Amino acid sequence: MNLVREVGLQSGTSASATAGLKAIAAKTAPWLFGLAVLVFWEMITRLNNVPPYVLPGPLAIVESFRKDAPELLRALSFTLRVTVLAFLAAAIGGLVLGLLMASSRIVERTLLPYAVILQVTPIVAIAPLIIIWTDDIQVALLVCAVLVAFFPVLSNTVVGLHSIDPNLSDLFKLYGLSTWQTLFYLKLPSSLPFYLAGLRIAGGLALIGAVVAEFVAGTGGRASGLAYSILDSGFKLQVPRMFACLVLIALVGIAIYICLSILSRFLLRNWHDSAAPRR
Repeated sequence: MNLVREVGLQSGTSASATAGLKAIAAKTAPWLFGLAVLVFWEMITRLNNVPPYVLPGPLAIVESFRKDAPELLRALSFTLRVTVLAFLAAAIGGLVLGLLMASSRIVERTLLPYAVILQVTPIVAIAPLIIIWTDDIQVALLVCAVLVAFFPVLSNTVVGLHSIDPNLSDLFKLYGLSTWQTLFYLKLPSSLPFYLAGLRIAGGLALIGAVVAEFVAGTGGRASGLAYSILDSGFKLQVPRMFACLVLIALVGIAIYICLSILSRFLLRNWHDSAAPRR
């Protein structure tokens, strides 16, 4: 009996240690892989004497960022301001219009085709027109970014409002709750996971829309964001500076996704399976 107990304790300890190693490996693997890629990249550029204007190494990119940090940070603040404003406008507008469309079949059938048309129209095709029609370049960039980020929020909101359990809807009617009570206590909570999923998509798309619009506006020197810095660096063959701008754009996109994921888990952690801890 004691032998069986010792074997059981050893197997339990071994399983716990294995689970701990797997958890550590899962957390460190992305960082180790990224570090390996950077080391390999630096070695390739150094061993083959690749000119910086063709492919700069990671150290050259870091040096470029250190040298041009004030200018790059100003460009980052410009792009980030447009991105945040566009995201907030898409989040609020998509929610309001989604509620309106979900409340009336006629409104949904009337407005949805036009929302789809705006979604499938390439932003690079209409950005020059928006910039021409708008005197303020920041407003033009904001409109372009909103058009890119708006549809995922709207679509997910409408789907979430249509995915309500009909039995719960009938129960609310049975108890005589008003339309506003049904909206706040049933429809909005039930559609919240869909809405938050739309926000995670819209966050990245708002950044993409802002950068693409800056590329169009930057060709005339009318924008001062990261996209314009990339264009300016390309004209001057300052390729390490171009890569520094690209790294900043990628870091902003990652930060936006992480913040929205944390918000989603915070709002859904106590009641929705998508935010439940995985075993």
